Amino acid sequence: MERTLLIIKPDAVEAGNIGNILKIVIDNGFTVKTMRMTHLTRDQAGRFYAVHKERPFFDDLCTFMMSGKIVPVALERENAVVKLRDILGETDSTKAAPGTIRALYGTSLERNASHGSDSIENGKIETAFFFGELEF
Repeated sequence: MERTLLIIKPDAVEAGNIGNILKIVIDNGFTVKTMRMTHLTRDQAGRFYAVHKERPFFDDLCTFMMSGKIVPVALERENAVVKLRDILGETDSTKAAPGTIRALYGTSLERNASHGSDSIENGKIETAFFFGELEF
């Protein structure tokens, strides 16, 4: 079994789409291992997105991720990383395939409703960021 992280972002939380997104994920064979609702601080957002620190969108990304509550969700299934990225769709919601989470609930590149880990290694790192190893 692979572990990956889904984050339901502030735009989707505010729009009331937590349940809709979780239903899609569960219907695609994922097991929710743990989840919580939280509000990121500037420090937490900066640490989580540190890989993008030198990119021009870093500050806007951190500001957006701090703009409201988020729901990080640790998920497991076979081929979890690839499968989650498939059902999330393209990062830019306006280019995401119909029926994907980002096409259904996102509105733009930044306000794309969701984050998903991009590798098996990052799935482990990102779930540990929010939940540590004790919750597994």
